[in-house]
Amino acid sequence: MTAPDRRHPADAAVAEAAAEAYTRIVAALIRITGDWTLAEDCAQEALAQALSRWPESGVPDNPGGWLMTVARNRALDQLRRASVERRKLRELAVLALTAATGGPAPEEGEDVVDDRLRLIFTCCHPALAMEARVALTLRTICAVPTRDVARAFLVSESAMTRRLTRAKTKIADARIPYRVPSGPALAERLPGVLAVLYLLFTTGYDADGEPAFAAEAIRLARLLAGLVPGEGEPRALLALFLLQHSRRDARRDAAGDLVPLDRQDRTRWDRAAIAEATGLLRDLRHTGPYVLQARIAACHATGDADWPAVARLYDRLAALQPNPVVELNRAVAHGYAYGPRAGLAVLAEARTGGALDGYPLALAAEADLTARAGDRTRAAGLFREAAARTHSEAERRALLTRADEVA
Repeated sequence: MTAPDRRHPADAAVAEAAAEAYTRIVAALIRITGDWTLAEDCAQEALAQALSRWPESGVPDNPGGWLMTVARNRALDQLRRASVERRKLRELAVLALTAATGGPAPEEGEDVVDDRLRLIFTCCHPALAMEARVALTLRTICAVPTRDVARAFLVSESAMTRRLTRAKTKIADARIPYRVPSGPALAERLPGVLAVLYLLFTTGYDADGEPAFAAEAIRLARLLAGLVPGEGEPRALLALFLLQHSRRDARRDAAGDLVPLDRQDRTRWDRAAIAEATGLLRDLRHTGPYVLQARIAACHATGDADWPAVARLYDRLAALQPNPVVELNRAVAHGYAYGPRAGLAVLAEARTGGALDGYPLALAAEADLTARAGDRTRAAGLFREAAARTHSEAERRALLTRADEVA
């Protein structure tokens, strides 16, 4: 049974508003001030004030607008003290307080590009090392705490703080423009931005993820697809997100436990999202990695999966983008298309080199294939081993349930 949420309602409101508005506030303030640290500090101070004031004064009707007001005013004070040029002061002073973005209506002829999209292209600039791009994106776009980013990179929090500071300093010193590029520069930067959006969606779609991140990734992917309508991969990425997100309401049962895909109530799937995704894929002739992944997702979303077709798509994806996770999914597909022993053979090949050693999902896949091959005792043990290794409580419960079922 899930423990009751004992937080003050105002605390929950702050958390919800932060998930929805924090990145938008930071992106808007960076665009206007050009100062990453100032933008993040002001957004954090706004959240701190909300935590102290809302329990007494009540949650405002427009939480995101309230946070933007406080962050904007704090930035305005800082800029006044620093005697920053009048243009930036005027832009901050007229920053409108809309519910979620706080952005003013664009003037006629102004290039309408979302602040967060500009921020993503800035974070993904090739002048930064790939590790710095990912870390900066997690911290600034996904608002992941520095300590958690540090844990992901297996370094101390202080070391990660220094890395993030160096990345921001490099952006400032190199005068990296805060804008979406065009022409050849756009083509060069696009794969990195797509990877960032994929990361953002995955952060929200994971079993214990923040759903607002997945919704934000869909919104930004839609914006990016409109920005480059001739490119197939942005459209495919949006389709992939829509197909995955269409199952969000069916992924858990009434007790909050995860429900496997083959046991989900399909009447709870978002058919409008599935229809939009299949429309996006219909005329695509491109065969990049996101197109292949989206077509695989479509096989699952539009009826009983054609497993030989899914296996063929994974064969193509593995040839195009070889990595252990793709090979793991390929093994599962082959197991359902050609029998569990075929799947176990592909999984054994994928484990060469040790990249999947101890990986909970690899253990779970082996357990499922082993159970279907008839060795239920070994399968139960593998499910329990996977449960012991996962960091997700929801996944742990689901794996233990599967262990009991096959035992």
